[in-house]
Amino acid sequence: MRASALLNALLGQCLADLGLQKPDKAVIEVPKDKKFGDLAANWALVLAKATGQSPRPLAEKLAAALRSSSEHIASVEVAGPGFLNVTFTLAFRQACIPLVESMGDGFGSSRVGRGTRVQVEFVSANPTGPLHIGHGRGAAVGDSLARVLRFAGFDVETEYYINDAGRQMRTLGLSILARAREIAGKNAAEDFPEDCYRGGYIRDLAAQMLKSETDLLSLPEEEALDRCRAYGIKNILDGIRKDLEDFNAVHDVWFSERSLAETGAVEQALNDLWAAGHSYEKDGALWFKTEAFADDKDRVLRKSDGSLTYFASDIAYHADKFRRGFTRVIDVWGADHHGYIARMKAAVAALGRPEDSFDVVLVQLVNLLQDGKQIAMSTRAGTFETLADVIREVGPDAARFMFLTRKSDSKLDFDLALARRRNMENPVYYVQYAHARICALRRRAQERGMNLADPGDLRLLTLPVELDMLRTLDRFPAVVEDAAGAEAPHLISFFLMELAGLLHSYYAAHPVLTAEIRGSAPARLRLLGAVGQCLKNGLGLIGVSAPDSM
Repeated sequence: MRASALLNALLGQCLADLGLQKPDKAVIEVPKDKKFGDLAANWALVLAKATGQSPRPLAEKLAAALRSSSEHIASVEVAGPGFLNVTFTLAFRQACIPLVESMGDGFGSSRVGRGTRVQVEFVSANPTGPLHIGHGRGAAVGDSLARVLRFAGFDVETEYYINDAGRQMRTLGLSILARAREIAGKNAAEDFPEDCYRGGYIRDLAAQMLKSETDLLSLPEEEALDRCRAYGIKNILDGIRKDLEDFNAVHDVWFSERSLAETGAVEQALNDLWAAGHSYEKDGALWFKTEAFADDKDRVLRKSDGSLTYFASDIAYHADKFRRGFTRVIDVWGADHHGYIARMKAAVAALGRPEDSFDVVLVQLVNLLQDGKQIAMSTRAGTFETLADVIREVGPDAARFMFLTRKSDSKLDFDLALARRRNMENPVYYVQYAHARICALRRRAQERGMNLADPGDLRLLTLPVELDMLRTLDRFPAVVEDAAGAEAPHLISFFLMELAGLLHSYYAAHPVLTAEIRGSAPARLRLLGAVGQCLKNGLGLIGVSAPDSM
């Protein structure tokens, strides 16, 4: 059992013995200053008001009970107005190593999400062009979040919502057809419609169509448009799938928006809202009473001309998600969709789902830099406009890690030159090299005839940096649970940077293979083996490889 879980259990028992219950705002955390122990708890402070007791005397009672509650507690001090500062024994810390060894690739996992079906929908870019670097950040966040949730015991399914219906798809078909006519000399370049897609990929698709479908330009207008639309969607989606595959981002389901209309799901959703009294007609349009569900105003579902809004399809789509049995639905959206959250939460509430069943993770913009200078990404001519360009330039590992070096709703500067560097300034190199260093060290130990199965004497691991590594290893399961609970996969990246930093410091200052004179080499190798396992597990959670050599 890790330290925080043990302390939580011990404190819970102490409270029960005193006839008290755990308070809602009880917190166990790592103190900012190590001199205050391994863990700090505010339980006496938050209990004081509810019980009518002074916090410090209550803390003294809890401290006394804790000191005699477990052999793993070395000391308990009461600080300030009533904080409990707890230090664990060296033996308890050292026991973390055999735990990591026994759990292996499962170290850090939990069953906290057991019984909860979760759907994570991410990227879902319109199939009107290739994925750009902003989509890449959304892919890294969404795919990593799904991995973290699975590791925490949730039953997770990932999904891509294909926006293959509506005006944008017709515009795509019109764009390809217009370029095909231009290539064939039937139109001048200046005749290209102003509101059509202008990327170079449109010309490429048009040229391909003219070669494969020689009768395209002799077809009736609507038939030609339908063919261009279908051809464009298929080929762009194929490119998107390939980019995501190269990026190590996996979608279990690819859901078509067109299927909602074809199966009558949109009309069914609108009928359900009407029957429940959540919609009304005004000025020839159908409105949803979103204001009744804390949105800032009511929203249109069907316009006065009879056409449906995107919101109507989105309601039907989310109703379908819950019909499929998901307990919790998480959408990963670009930050420009922030204003859409309230209306979707209103829709989910109107569908009769609890407030915590739907959440949105926002992903902010990415500024692409080269040696600190911003690169324009507004046109296809931009050298690194697309996600595929970035993957080719720096590789999926570097790209994914860089995308997760900040919280997803914070803007991110992505420096291509930094991501390419093979030195300690590059965050992904910094972490991967820590793992590779450990693997190389263990290989050298074997070459020198050392037995890696030698259990050694873990009691020899008493150096401050060794204890810091043990404390950090112990925290990994809690970090995973926090990342899952907060829907924040960047917490894994932060943890990996911290653990890698300790490893690099230890490696530079304390010999391992020459320590056999003192008999501590086997214990140190086991410690580093545990650190390597934790690094590997953490990197896997964010979809980044853990190389054995670099």
